[in-house]
Amino acid sequence: MKNDKMKFQYRVNEQIHAREVRVVSDEGAEVMPTRKALDIARKEGVDLVEISPNAQPPVCRIIDYSKFLYQQKKHQKEMKQKQVKQEIKEIRFGPQTDEHDYQFKLKHAQEFLNEGNKVRAYVFFRGRSILFKEQGEVLLLRFANDLEELAKVEQLPKLEGKKMFLYLSPKKAGVTKKSQQRRDREEAEGMGKNKETQQAEEGTKGNADNGLFANAKNGSAALDKLKSE
Repeated sequence: MKNDKMKFQYRVNEQIHAREVRVVSDEGAEVMPTRKALDIARKEGVDLVEISPNAQPPVCRIIDYSKFLYQQKKHQKEMKQKQVKQEIKEIRFGPQTDEHDYQFKLKHAQEFLNEGNKVRAYVFFRGRSILFKEQGEVLLLRFANDLEELAKVEQLPKLEGKKMFLYLSPKKAGVTKKSQQRRDREEAEGMGKNKETQQAEEGTKGNADNGLFANAKNGSAALDKLKSE
């Protein structure tokens, strides 16, 4: 049924009513009377196929119609195979997300974006943790900033009920240049490595310092940048 539909999609031979047509081939294109194009097609034992009826004059090819339909069907199949189904992947944060968990989820988001998927990241607030919604916003803005080379922000952090959502979509493939802000941050993180090691040996100050408030500190630059865009 599908093949029959395609078969009657194009005008062929005497079905073409225009007085003249533009005949295209691998060698180029030539405008000629339709009758002349039909005579050429008959001599070659093939068909005159109208492939662009709305052009002035209509565009035709001199080709075996069965072969033409086969090529069209093959082309449609190839185009369908190239189409990538885009999905929305979710990344969930708690209000007390520590640095290790943050980096783990950041890595997953990078994989999702590289696969061409969108990312919906959100912070879920339980009970009294809703008091920390501003820090949750900073966490999500930091997340967006850390993914700026792979993603663009579709929607800035927005509170909906007990969840604050951030929507990201993948950028087009290609080499991206690091922003000055990101280079400065990476340099600062490198310089602070020895200091962090020393602090680790002396002991941590607790989950609060490594969790939401650490994210708030690291995300302050992201907050200023993304809110200004």
